[in-house]
Amino acid sequence: MNNSAITCVGNVTADPKLEYTNNGAAKLRFSVACNRSWKNAKTDEWEEETSFFNVVCWRYQADVTAEVIEKGVGVIVVGRLEQRSWEDNEGNKRSTVEVVADNVAIQCRNIEEFTRKRGGKGGESSNGQKAVSPRAKNEPEDPF
Repeated sequence: MNNSAITCVGNVTADPKLEYTNNGAAKLRFSVACNRSWKNAKTDEWEEETSFFNVVCWRYQADVTAEVIEKGVGVIVVGRLEQRSWEDNEGNKRSTVEVVADNVAIQCRNIEEFTRKRGGKGGESSNGQKAVSPRAKNEPEDPF
């Protein structure tokens, strides 16, 4: 059992950064903004708080995720929390906690507007055309 399991649902805050280690393993880094809202019992008003989580994907998961996510895309990240420590250039000890992703999924809430990155062209296919969801057609509404 993994005691540090986490699921983050939110939006990617910046375009991800894909790198490769010296031995050729893919490593993808990005950040997810997750909103939480609640009704304040004293004021009867809705309040919201945003948390930001740094995410890292490795190997195949890094490669396939890099092909489809970009800034603003809604994602669901399932993984585990890991803390890593290092010394900076001035000799100060530093540490961070990040989500090591096992799975990354695209949220379907805005699928009509979703475009897929292809060939590194951010929403364009290899022939320069925007990728459009098949559900984005202007079909008449169902009268029932």
